[in-house]
Amino acid sequence: MSRGFWSRASLGSLARDAWPVPADEGFHLFFPLGALCAALLPLPLFLAPAPTVASSLWHMDQMLVGLCGAALIGFLTTAAPRWTNTEPPRGRTLHLLAALWGIGRIGALFGPDGFAVVGAIADAGWIAALLVYLVRLAQRQRGGHLLGFSFWVAVLFGCVLASHIGFASGALEQARRAFELTGLAFLGGFALVLGRVATRVTNLVLDPSGATSPFRPHPGRLHLAPGLTAVAISGELAGLSPAVSGFLLMAAGAAFMDRVGEAFIGRAAVQTEILMLAGASVFAGAGLILAGCARLGASWSDISGFALAFMGGLGGSVYAVFSIVTRLRTGGAPGQTRSIRFGALALYAAAVLRVAPDFGVAAPDPSQPLSAFLWTGAFLAWLCGFRPALVRIEREGVE
Repeated sequence: MSRGFWSRASLGSLARDAWPVPADEGFHLFFPLGALCAALLPLPLFLAPAPTVASSLWHMDQMLVGLCGAALIGFLTTAAPRWTNTEPPRGRTLHLLAALWGIGRIGALFGPDGFAVVGAIADAGWIAALLVYLVRLAQRQRGGHLLGFSFWVAVLFGCVLASHIGFASGALEQARRAFELTGLAFLGGFALVLGRVATRVTNLVLDPSGATSPFRPHPGRLHLAPGLTAVAISGELAGLSPAVSGFLLMAAGAAFMDRVGEAFIGRAAVQTEILMLAGASVFAGAGLILAGCARLGASWSDISGFALAFMGGLGGSVYAVFSIVTRLRTGGAPGQTRSIRFGALALYAAAVLRVAPDFGVAAPDPSQPLSAFLWTGAFLAWLCGFRPALVRIEREGVE
């Protein structure tokens, strides 16, 4: 039975080093697509002689939805079937999702004027399809925990659609606010994702045999960050005053910082996966707290706080999920190669360089292009590091 790959035999010896297009599991297809998107989309923006505010915002929106969207599709279409003991989406279903996702990303090349409407339809298509899949799976298998992911996908649908409408109509302020809400929606969704991943990987680090589960996070801590992020989004939608919305953002940031406590597991905390998960929470929490402080009168803009939360928090979350899930699903034990560790450091350095000048901290000049190249290098390092595992066709017996 076909596993959804191109046949190597038919392509001959020239295809030995090619990257086949897989469709046996969601992560196998969407994680590389997301990494390519993250690696390539920032370069045109930072290499342009004088990008406008609109073009900068458009590219950031495209990269945010492209990277985090691919990560979300890949993770949920891989993990949700395992949680509910059902057959995962394969073949044409995944290729159709990838086509819709890819059409939305093509808009980054043409700008909002020429592609906002088509991009909106494509993005609405894959988000709606993912939402319907999760809801149906939850109803058939009574997977109550899937409803939380369904909620965040539904929130994401509204935010992304509002962003595209803002760009298409020329309402730049609406597009900017929708971009911030999209980032917050992804933060809330990935707070749930990291909770699941952190529990699994921490137990494997503490007991590699998998016979016991010594790490059992409190349900309150597991849902505090996504819950307070939802409250912060509600405050934004309700049009609360800057001071009130600032306090709500700080509360959500504090909840992410609280999750760093999950990394305090003794000497095993120096494991790469544990540090990556903790680092993502630190950047997400610090960024939201700084954004909240800005709305309470701090000297910097809330844009700087959101940039730190989205680049370091979301980017770090996606990078950790890419690395951990791929490692475990291709038969590896916890532990990452040097290239993956280098990529994580480069990603966090890119986030710091991006916002350092906004806080009066001296940074290498020019800091913005350097930040873009470090970001690109991080995901290229991931692609190079996991390419040998991702091109394997037979992975029978992998847990």
